[in-house]
Amino acid sequence: MRLPEFPAYYTTLDKGLWFSLRVFGAALLAFLLLPILVIVPLSFSASSFLVYPMPGWSLQWYENLFTSAEWIRAAKNSFIVAPSATVIATVLGTLTAVGLARVQFPGKGLLMSVLIAPMVVPIVVVAVATYLYFAPIGLADSYTGLIVVHAALGAPFVVTTVLATLQGFNYNLIRASLSCGATPLQTFFRVTLPVIAPGVISGALFAFATSFDEVVVTLFLAGPTQVTLPRQMFTGIRENINPTIAAVATLLTIFTTGLLLVLEWIRGRRA
Repeated sequence: MRLPEFPAYYTTLDKGLWFSLRVFGAALLAFLLLPILVIVPLSFSASSFLVYPMPGWSLQWYENLFTSAEWIRAAKNSFIVAPSATVIATVLGTLTAVGLARVQFPGKGLLMSVLIAPMVVPIVVVAVATYLYFAPIGLADSYTGLIVVHAALGAPFVVTTVLATLQGFNYNLIRASLSCGATPLQTFFRVTLPVIAPGVISGALFAFATSFDEVVVTLFLAGPTQVTLPRQMFTGIRENINPTIAAVATLLTIFTTGLLLVLEWIRGRRA
Protein backbone atom coordinates (compact mmCIF):
# COMPACT_ATOMS: atom_id res chain seq x y z
CA MET A 1 0.00 0.00 0.00
CA ARG A 2 1.38 3.37 -0.95
CA LEU A 3 1.84 5.68 2.02
CA PRO A 4 0.32 9.17 1.78
CA GLU A 5 2.50 12.24 1.35
CA PHE A 6 1.98 14.38 4.43
CA PRO A 7 2.39 18.18 4.38
CA ALA A 8 5.64 19.47 5.85
CA TYR A 9 3.90 20.94 8.88
CA TYR A 10 2.59 17.53 9.99
CA THR A 11 4.30 16.36 13.16
CA THR A 12 4.96 12.77 14.16
CA LEU A 13 1.93 12.97 16.46
CA ASP A 14 -0.27 14.15 13.56
CA LYS A 15 0.86 11.22 11.43
CA GLY A 16 0.27 8.79 14.28
CA LEU A 17 -3.25 10.13 14.81
CA TRP A 18 -3.93 9.88 11.06
CA PHE A 19 -2.96 6.20 10.97
CA SER A 20 -4.74 5.46 14.28
CA LEU A 21 -7.98 6.96 12.99
CA ARG A 22 -7.89 4.83 9.87
CA VAL A 23 -7.00 1.66 11.76
CA PHE A 24 -9.89 2.34 14.13
CA GLY A 25 -12.25 2.94 11.20
CA ALA A 26 -11.14 -0.29 9.51
CA ALA A 27 -11.59 -2.25 12.77
CA LEU A 28 -15.06 -0.76 13.31
CA LEU A 29 -16.08 -1.61 9.75
CA ALA A 30 -14.83 -5.18 10.18
CA PHE A 31 -16.78 -5.48 13.44
CA LEU A 32 -19.99 -4.37 11.70
CA LEU A 33 -19.48 -6.66 8.70
CA LEU A 34 -18.41 -9.75 10.66
CA PRO A 35 -21.98 -10.94 11.44
CA ILE A 36 -22.79 -10.81 7.71
CA LEU A 37 -19.65 -12.71 6.79
CA VAL A 38 -20.48 -15.33 9.42
CA ILE A 39 -24.09 -15.88 8.33
CA VAL A 40 -23.37 -16.34 4.61
CA PRO A 41 -21.48 -19.67 4.91
CA LEU A 42 -24.16 -20.99 7.27
CA SER A 43 -26.74 -20.68 4.50
CA PHE A 44 -24.81 -23.42 2.65
CA SER A 45 -24.48 -25.69 5.68
CA ALA A 46 -25.59 -29.33 5.58
CA SER A 47 -26.51 -29.11 9.27
CA SER A 48 -30.06 -28.49 10.47
CA PHE A 49 -28.74 -25.96 12.99
CA LEU A 50 -26.80 -22.71 12.81
CA VAL A 51 -23.52 -24.10 14.14
CA TYR A 52 -19.82 -23.99 13.43
CA PRO A 53 -17.92 -26.01 12.33
CA MET A 54 -20.21 -26.99 9.48
CA PRO A 55 -20.47 -30.74 8.79
CA GLY A 56 -20.69 -30.15 5.05
CA TRP A 57 -21.98 -28.00 2.22
CA SER A 58 -25.51 -28.10 0.84
CA LEU A 59 -28.04 -26.04 -1.11
CA GLN A 60 -31.00 -27.64 0.67
CA TRP A 61 -31.91 -24.44 2.53
CA TYR A 62 -32.11 -22.42 -0.67
CA GLU A 63 -34.24 -25.21 -2.13
CA ASN A 64 -36.45 -25.06 0.95
CA LEU A 65 -36.71 -21.29 0.58
CA PHE A 66 -37.91 -21.47 -3.03
CA THR A 67 -40.27 -24.40 -2.46
CA SER A 68 -41.82 -23.48 0.89
CA ALA A 69 -45.33 -22.02 0.56
CA GLU A 70 -44.76 -19.78 3.61
CA TRP A 71 -41.56 -18.20 2.29
CA ILE A 72 -42.97 -17.80 -1.22
CA ARG A 73 -46.05 -16.07 0.18
CA ALA A 74 -43.87 -13.79 2.33
CA ALA A 75 -41.69 -12.84 -0.67
CA LYS A 76 -44.79 -12.15 -2.76
CA ASN A 77 -46.21 -9.90 -0.05
CA SER A 78 -42.92 -7.99 0.25
CA PHE A 79 -42.85 -7.36 -3.49
CA ILE A 80 -46.46 -6.17 -3.36
CA VAL A 81 -46.14 -3.83 -0.40
CA ALA A 82 -42.66 -2.34 -0.97
CA PRO A 83 -43.06 -1.22 -4.63
CA SER A 84 -46.57 0.13 -3.97
CA ALA A 85 -45.40 2.09 -0.93
CA THR A 86 -42.38 3.34 -2.89
CA VAL A 87 -44.52 4.72 -5.72
CA ILE A 88 -46.79 6.57 -3.29
CA ALA A 89 -43.87 7.89 -1.22
CA THR A 90 -41.97 9.01 -4.32
CA VAL A 91 -44.89 10.89 -5.87
CA LEU A 92 -45.99 12.61 -2.66
CA GLY A 93 -42.45 13.28 -1.47
CA THR A 94 -41.35 14.79 -4.80
CA LEU A 95 -44.39 17.06 -5.07
CA THR A 96 -43.95 18.15 -1.45
CA ALA A 97 -40.27 18.95 -1.93
CA VAL A 98 -40.91 20.94 -5.11
CA GLY A 99 -43.63 22.94 -3.39
CA LEU A 100 -41.54 23.63 -0.29
CA ALA A 101 -38.51 24.69 -2.34
CA ARG A 102 -40.44 27.29 -4.34
CA VAL A 103 -42.26 29.15 -1.57
CA GLN A 104 -41.43 30.78 1.73
CA PHE A 105 -44.07 31.08 4.45
CA PRO A 106 -44.28 31.35 8.24
CA GLY A 107 -44.07 27.96 9.91
CA LYS A 108 -42.16 26.31 7.07
CA GLY A 109 -39.58 24.94 9.51
CA LEU A 110 -42.34 23.50 11.71
CA LEU A 111 -43.94 21.86 8.68
CA MET A 112 -40.61 20.32 7.71
CA SER A 113 -40.25 18.91 11.23
CA VAL A 114 -43.67 17.28 10.93
CA LEU A 115 -42.87 15.86 7.49
CA ILE A 116 -39.63 14.21 8.59
CA ALA A 117 -41.03 13.05 11.94
CA PRO A 118 -41.36 9.40 10.79
CA MET A 119 -37.56 9.33 10.42
CA VAL A 120 -36.93 10.28 14.06
CA VAL A 121 -39.95 9.01 16.00
CA PRO A 122 -39.30 5.52 17.46
CA ILE A 123 -40.77 2.96 15.09
CA VAL A 124 -42.65 1.16 17.86
CA VAL A 125 -44.48 4.42 18.64
CA VAL A 126 -45.47 4.71 14.98
CA ALA A 127 -46.63 1.09 14.97
CA VAL A 128 -48.81 1.43 18.07
CA ALA A 129 -50.28 4.76 16.94
CA THR A 130 -51.15 3.53 13.45
CA TYR A 131 -52.68 0.33 14.81
CA LEU A 132 -54.89 2.26 17.24
CA TYR A 133 -55.97 4.57 14.40
CA PHE A 134 -56.37 1.98 11.64
CA ALA A 135 -58.10 -0.78 13.63
CA PRO A 136 -61.42 1.07 14.14
CA ILE A 137 -61.68 2.04 10.46
CA GLY A 138 -60.89 -1.43 9.15
CA LEU A 139 -57.40 -0.81 7.73
CA ALA A 140 -55.63 -3.20 10.09
CA ASP A 141 -54.93 -6.65 8.66
CA SER A 142 -55.04 -5.25 5.13
CA TYR A 143 -52.62 -4.50 2.31
CA THR A 144 -53.97 -0.95 2.11
CA GLY A 145 -53.10 -0.07 5.68
CA LEU A 146 -49.66 -1.64 5.42
CA ILE A 147 -48.87 0.18 2.16
CA VAL A 148 -50.06 3.53 3.52
CA VAL A 149 -47.88 3.28 6.64
CA HIS A 150 -44.84 2.11 4.69
CA ALA A 151 -45.34 5.02 2.28
CA ALA A 152 -45.44 7.41 5.24
CA LEU A 153 -42.17 5.94 6.54
CA GLY A 154 -40.46 6.29 3.17
CA ALA A 155 -41.76 9.71 2.09
CA PRO A 156 -39.41 11.72 4.38
CA PHE A 157 -36.40 10.20 2.59
CA VAL A 158 -37.78 11.35 -0.75
CA VAL A 159 -38.52 14.84 0.59
CA THR A 160 -35.02 15.34 2.01
CA THR A 161 -33.15 14.00 -1.03
CA VAL A 162 -35.23 15.97 -3.54
CA LEU A 163 -34.91 19.15 -1.45
CA ALA A 164 -31.14 18.69 -1.43
CA THR A 165 -31.18 18.35 -5.22
CA LEU A 166 -33.31 21.47 -5.60
CA GLN A 167 -30.81 23.58 -3.66
CA GLY A 168 -28.79 24.13 -6.82
CA PHE A 169 -31.72 24.24 -9.23
CA ASN A 170 -31.79 27.15 -11.70
CA TYR A 171 -35.34 28.48 -11.71
CA ASN A 172 -34.61 30.51 -14.82
CA LEU A 173 -35.12 27.24 -16.69
CA ILE A 174 -38.74 27.16 -15.53
CA ARG A 175 -39.29 30.79 -16.50
CA ALA A 176 -37.78 30.16 -19.92
CA SER A 177 -40.02 27.13 -20.45
CA LEU A 178 -43.16 29.03 -19.44
CA SER A 179 -42.22 31.99 -21.62
CA CYS A 180 -41.94 29.62 -24.60
CA GLY A 181 -45.56 28.56 -24.16
CA ALA A 182 -45.22 25.36 -22.13
CA THR A 183 -47.82 24.65 -19.48
CA PRO A 184 -46.75 24.21 -15.82
CA LEU A 185 -47.34 20.46 -16.12
CA GLN A 186 -45.23 20.21 -19.29
CA THR A 187 -42.52 22.30 -17.63
CA PHE A 188 -42.41 19.98 -14.65
CA PHE A 189 -42.05 16.79 -16.69
CA ARG A 190 -39.73 18.20 -19.37
CA VAL A 191 -37.57 20.59 -17.34
CA THR A 192 -37.80 20.15 -13.57
CA LEU A 193 -38.10 16.37 -13.30
CA PRO A 194 -35.10 15.51 -15.54
CA VAL A 195 -32.89 17.84 -13.49
CA ILE A 196 -33.97 16.50 -10.09
CA ALA A 197 -34.19 12.87 -11.27
CA PRO A 198 -31.06 11.73 -9.33
CA GLY A 199 -32.59 12.98 -6.08
CA VAL A 200 -35.95 11.40 -6.88
CA ILE A 201 -34.37 8.05 -7.69
CA SER A 202 -32.17 8.16 -4.57
CA GLY A 203 -35.18 8.93 -2.39
CA ALA A 204 -37.18 6.15 -4.05
CA LEU A 205 -34.42 3.64 -3.34
CA PHE A 206 -34.29 4.68 0.31
CA ALA A 207 -38.09 4.44 0.53
CA PHE A 208 -38.05 0.98 -1.05
CA ALA A 209 -35.33 -0.28 1.31
CA THR A 210 -37.19 1.16 4.31
CA SER A 211 -40.41 -0.60 3.35
CA PHE A 212 -38.76 -3.85 2.30
CA ASP A 213 -36.82 -4.22 5.59
CA GLU A 214 -39.54 -2.96 7.95
CA VAL A 215 -40.79 -5.45 10.55
CA VAL A 216 -42.14 -3.62 13.63
CA VAL A 217 -45.11 -1.93 11.95
CA THR A 218 -45.81 -5.15 10.05
CA LEU A 219 -46.02 -7.07 13.32
CA PHE A 220 -48.77 -4.72 14.50
CA LEU A 221 -50.73 -4.19 11.27
CA ALA A 222 -50.30 -7.27 9.06
CA GLY A 223 -52.63 -10.23 9.31
CA PRO A 224 -51.81 -13.86 8.47
CA THR A 225 -52.15 -13.19 4.74
CA GLN A 226 -49.91 -10.08 4.70
CA VAL A 227 -46.78 -11.63 6.24
CA THR A 228 -43.67 -10.11 4.64
CA LEU A 229 -40.14 -11.52 4.48
CA PRO A 230 -38.84 -9.64 7.57
CA ARG A 231 -41.86 -10.75 9.60
CA GLN A 232 -41.47 -14.35 8.41
CA MET A 233 -37.81 -14.22 9.47
CA PHE A 234 -38.82 -12.83 12.86
CA THR A 235 -41.36 -15.63 13.28
CA GLY A 236 -38.81 -18.25 12.23
CA ILE A 237 -36.27 -16.98 14.75
CA ARG A 238 -38.83 -17.23 17.55
CA GLU A 239 -40.35 -20.59 16.66
CA ASN A 240 -38.03 -22.72 14.54
CA ILE A 241 -34.48 -21.62 13.83
CA ASN A 242 -32.94 -23.33 10.81
CA PRO A 243 -30.48 -22.31 8.10
CA THR A 244 -33.33 -21.25 5.80
CA ILE A 245 -33.23 -17.95 7.70
CA ALA A 246 -29.53 -17.67 6.87
CA ALA A 247 -30.35 -18.23 3.19
CA VAL A 248 -32.97 -15.47 3.27
CA ALA A 249 -30.56 -13.15 5.10
CA THR A 250 -27.87 -13.80 2.48
CA LEU A 251 -30.22 -13.00 -0.41
CA LEU A 252 -31.51 -9.87 1.33
CA THR A 253 -27.92 -8.74 1.96
CA ILE A 254 -27.08 -9.16 -1.73
CA PHE A 255 -30.28 -7.35 -2.72
CA THR A 256 -29.68 -4.42 -0.33
CA THR A 257 -26.04 -4.16 -1.39
CA GLY A 258 -27.20 -3.99 -5.00
CA LEU A 259 -29.53 -1.09 -4.13
CA LEU A 260 -26.68 0.76 -2.42
CA LEU A 261 -24.40 0.23 -5.42
CA VAL A 262 -27.09 1.62 -7.70
CA LEU A 263 -27.45 4.61 -5.37
CA GLU A 264 -23.70 5.27 -5.42
CA TRP A 265 -23.69 4.97 -9.21
CA ILE A 266 -26.47 7.57 -9.42
CA ARG A 267 -24.55 9.89 -7.10
CA GLY A 268 -21.47 9.47 -9.24
CA ARG A 269 -23.42 10.33 -12.39
CA ARG A 270 -24.85 13.39 -10.66
CA ALA A 271 -21.40 14.55 -9.57
